[in-house]
Amino acid sequence: MKNVFLHNPRCSKSRAALELVRDSGTELPVREYLREPLSIDELRDLVRTLGVRPIDIVRRGEAVYAELGLSEATADEDLLRAMAEHPILIERPIVVRDGRAVVGRPPENVRKIL
Repeated sequence: MKNVFLHNPRCSKSRAALELVRDSGTELPVREYLREPLSIDELRDLVRTLGVRPIDIVRRGEAVYAELGLSEATADEDLLRAMAEHPILIERPIVVRDGRAVVGRPPENVRKIL
């Protein structure tokens, strides 16, 4: 995945992390992933870059998580498909830069790749 800041402007953590990126002078394209969802291939690439399993970036507290019957036991491909179809399930923010990626929770995590 190319350099990008995956952003949800309604999320205070996402806004705080974006401010840290901008304050550092780093220019990153911002993608509002709820308006422009990631494809399954993009999500697959993202978890590979993060070095995690899909379940590790799923927001388990979202109602749709329970509605879909998702769990730790859900197959990775099924989780990727669920995240592509319901982007609200994706943890935020996520910053990708120069072949590395971090989840900005807490927002200070983004400093690791700036």
